[in-house]
Amino acid sequence: MTEINLYLDIETIPTQSTAAWDEALAAVAAPGSYKKQESIDAWLADNREAAARDAIAKTSFDPAKGHICTISWAAGDDEITTAHAETVAQEADLLRAFFGSIGGSSRYTFIGHYVGAFDLRFILCRAVVLGVPIPQSIPRDPKPWESRVFDTMQAWAGAKGTISMSNLAAALGIAAKDDGFDGSQVAEAWANGEHQRIADYCAADVAAVRMIHRKFMAVGW
Repeated sequence: MTEINLYLDIETIPTQSTAAWDEALAAVAAPGSYKKQESIDAWLADNREAAARDAIAKTSFDPAKGHICTISWAAGDDEITTAHAETVAQEADLLRAFFGSIGGSSRYTFIGHYVGAFDLRFILCRAVVLGVPIPQSIPRDPKPWESRVFDTMQAWAGAKGTISMSNLAAALGIAAKDDGFDGSQVAEAWANGEHQRIADYCAADVAAVRMIHRKFMAVGW
């Protein structure tokens, strides 16, 4: 079976459920230190909407609620491929495009920044939610330390450490695309219809992680 390095990155967005906002508002509670009802009401009046927005934003990290809007990948030295969903209705098609590209006849080492615990996990969970068959080439319980996964964050910082990909790239002398856009802006960009900007950003991350991986390999990692 052919062994292939598969460089991978995804972008996610928060829940787009029409009921999510009302649910988030209803779930907001004042801190336990507030005892008097008038104090609680005043806190809620000042903070409820901001707290609900924060709760919605965090669903971009939760595959039970959030969505994948972009997947970029490259096999070995091949050109980077990007699939992007402009609506949540296209998310299943995005997964099918990725799965169809990698197929099931090759053995991949999936390489990315936090790829095992986030990217692959999110992909697997969303496939289950959307009923999209998963190829056998993707490990079902990806761990950052297993042989079929090379996590550049874990390789650098260890199992409990963290480092952003931009900081790691800078440490290794890798010039990253810098137009002021980062992952924290993806949700707003998607809502504003800036789909090409997101696709370009995701592809640039795959290019960067491939160069980072080559730095590790060059010293016999």
